[in-house]
Amino acid sequence: MRRFLSSLVLLALLLWGIPAAGQAPSPKLYVCNQGEATVSIIDMTSKTLETTVDLKERGFSENAKPHHVVAEPDGSHWYVTLIGANTILKFNSNNKIVDRLNNFEVPGLLSLAPKKKVLYAGRSMSAVNPPKSLGMIDRSTMEVMKRVNTFFPRPHPLAVKPNGNYTFIASLATNQLMGINTQTRETKLTRLGGTTQTPVQFAMTPDGSRLIAGGQKTGQLLVFDATNAPSLSVIDTLDVGKQPWHPVIDRNSGLAYVPNKMSNSISVVDVSDPSVQATIRGDGLAQPHGTVLTADGEFLFVSNNNREGSHEPSGKNGVVTVIDTDTNEIVKIIEVGKYPTGIGTYGGQQVTMAGSDGEDGSP
Repeated sequence: MRRFLSSLVLLALLLWGIPAAGQAPSPKLYVCNQGEATVSIIDMTSKTLETTVDLKERGFSENAKPHHVVAEPDGSHWYVTLIGANTILKFNSNNKIVDRLNNFEVPGLLSLAPKKKVLYAGRSMSAVNPPKSLGMIDRSTMEVMKRVNTFFPRPHPLAVKPNGNYTFIASLATNQLMGINTQTRETKLTRLGGTTQTPVQFAMTPDGSRLIAGGQKTGQLLVFDATNAPSLSVIDTLDVGKQPWHPVIDRNSGLAYVPNKMSNSISVVDVSDPSVQATIRGDGLAQPHGTVLTADGEFLFVSNNNREGSHEPSGKNGVVTVIDTDTNEIVKIIEVGKYPTGIGTYGGQQVTMAGSDGEDGSP
């Protein structure tokens, strides 16, 4: 009878998606469907849609516009920005809202350093004139600890150094970037010459020595030296595709994957010896936006806006394209919701997740 009851308990756990004792939860991919106020959750192992979190059922309007998401390294919580609701939500692993930050105007991208308690929040690029500041938020209380003045307009791309000691943010409107010492709050402004790049998002190498960002207006990938943080300097500039969006750097191979939104392609870039190694195209790449890698780097997950309706059966929803990084071939297309944008992960690699070598829990 005891064995029978144990079997029933195990079956119930599996049916409810709860891992049994000693069993690690399957890696999750969180996909913001900005066009319908939902978040799709994908099992990265089986490459299937696990569930959809409907924010309308949780009291938000259809214009809540979930934009970007990050998760705790242990999978205990995940965070999502709502542009249309001026809110940042904190969910637990059962996808229940456990806390929130209200009245944070047009929150955009998020980043966190796992061993520090701070969640960093920039501003959405959809706003005409968002506040010129970066939010430093206590993840345990979801209260703003500090608003750091960026001085430049439209602060958007965001990254944290692996040890959590420096944060970087840049302007969508001017060729200005800022490095911030998260301990002393010292800031350093870097100005770029030439054409306005409009960098969309950063990605950083695992050792924190280099930072990359794609220029929306130029179709170029900028490679920065970050060894003298908070200062930044440009090492190289590469031509990739039209409107490079949210890149990710594989912590195993060191290769970067850059989604080119208006070229419907992915550029594969060697960051250590800056060069474009390959360009991935194919069915399922339709305005690629966000990128996440599995922990072993074997598969790349890409969110696609698909606003022209060229992919998936109905032509109304977005898709997540799964790419085998060994062959650069598309192996699966997963239908999600309308206008998927930022994506994040528990158990995988993503653009804004810092490393695990932070010092202590101080801000």
